[in-house]
Amino acid sequence: MAQRELKEAFVSNLNGTSLAELALDSFLSPVCLVNRGLILILYYQSKGTLPLPLPLFSHLLLDLSVLILPLIVSCTVLSSILLQVTISLIFVAASMFCYIYRTSSYSSAQHPQNAVSSFLQSHVQFDQVPFVTLFRVFVNVKTVISILAVDFPVFPRRYAKTETYGTGMMDFAVGAYVFANALVCPEARRKNISGSKINHITKQLVSVWPLVALGMGRLVSVKMSNYHEHVTEYGVHWNFFFTLAIVRVMASILLTVLPATQSWVFALLMSGFYQFALETTQLKAFIIHNNDRERDFLHANKEGIFSIMGYVAIYLTGVQIGLYVTQPRSRLREWLRALFILLLGSFVLYALVCTCQTFLEPVSRRLANLPFCLWSVAQSLFFLSCLGLADIVLLFTKQTAGCHLVLSSWNVHKTKSDSDKISDKKRGEVEKLCLVQAISRNQLLFFLLGNVMTGLTNSVLDTLSCSSSFSVCVLLLYMFINCFGIYVLHLCGITVKFW
Repeated sequence: MAQRELKEAFVSNLNGTSLAELALDSFLSPVCLVNRGLILILYYQSKGTLPLPLPLFSHLLLDLSVLILPLIVSCTVLSSILLQVTISLIFVAASMFCYIYRTSSYSSAQHPQNAVSSFLQSHVQFDQVPFVTLFRVFVNVKTVISILAVDFPVFPRRYAKTETYGTGMMDFAVGAYVFANALVCPEARRKNISGSKINHITKQLVSVWPLVALGMGRLVSVKMSNYHEHVTEYGVHWNFFFTLAIVRVMASILLTVLPATQSWVFALLMSGFYQFALETTQLKAFIIHNNDRERDFLHANKEGIFSIMGYVAIYLTGVQIGLYVTQPRSRLREWLRALFILLLGSFVLYALVCTCQTFLEPVSRRLANLPFCLWSVAQSLFFLSCLGLADIVLLFTKQTAGCHLVLSSWNVHKTKSDSDKISDKKRGEVEKLCLVQAISRNQLLFFLLGNVMTGLTNSVLDTLSCSSSFSVCVLLLYMFINCFGIYVLHLCGITVKFW
């Protein structure tokens, strides 16, 4: 077999992993985020100042070591002991938290129960949508890692995209990416439509031209370079950029005539109708078994075209969740209640997924069927809840240690004095050194850079013959280049937007 055929076969006919393993993976990023904050708080307690020495270099190195490295090794050389890795990182975080709490002057002045009670009653303020930014950044980071890692043998085949049925890490990344975009769309942020509805739809059509251009660029580059591609993912000419663009436009059109506050109802009706069509017509057999791809455009790209229905349903659900998390809340207790509702929602949806897999059919990213939509939203809500809880733990530790310079979604509200204004300025300087902020600033560029670097790496390396240790080194270098480029742009205050 030719090298191209070998690489295509390497990512074909896969069945995924269990729902439990993918749910376990959702704990990793939040724990890494907490560890990063606790390390900086420990340094602040020791030296009484932040940032770290040689801040431009040291903060990037810290973020690569604490936020990126664990994600790479957990899906490669340590994937077989993911539970032990997660427990170890939680133990490290718990140890640092206990040390900080015991040595802080704030905790010694109050009984622990009183300290927690006072914390829960506190008012909070925030500049960004709490924990939504973290969700979008970590979905992006995991996706960028996976698109190259999947070409190496060290990346478990159970994490790769499934052929027809099953749940893989990369299957979730696709649904989560659509969900993440919906969380911050204009409808979710309650932006009123200016002008006529036709003008609004026209603006949405214009706004997706970068995605269409990127899709065309990927299509041309793949065909001209004879790059390996898994046709059953989206089709012969289709790719994920086209899906993102069409989902955005279709959802915007629907939300101009339908109330956004009821978008979850329309998402359920749409995914239910699509599932009904799969079960009662020849549509499912056509998508899975018809291989006459040279007949016309529809036959060539059937997976990409028909899966739009499922992705629009996921997007509409994301709009509903976005509306919920952006509701005005000032007390921390209210945010905890919101996180509890999100977590409860994820458990209900997990139960529905298990029911569908037992009595209907398994999850299928290729079809974007009802079980896939339910699972994508359930997993996204669980991941979002975990990041929110991690953020609250970090906020409590910051308040306990009296260190408000570490990045978190919230800050405890207090009356501004001159010293507080100086502290805010200092906090802004420290937060600017955070890799999360850098990626958040240029998320589409980060994703595009990852795609370009993946293509370049595959063109110069025979990824199938690489050893485990060499593969991890390549992935670390790949992520360093991606992160370093985005980090430099952020430090220079450059936001790359094409529209």
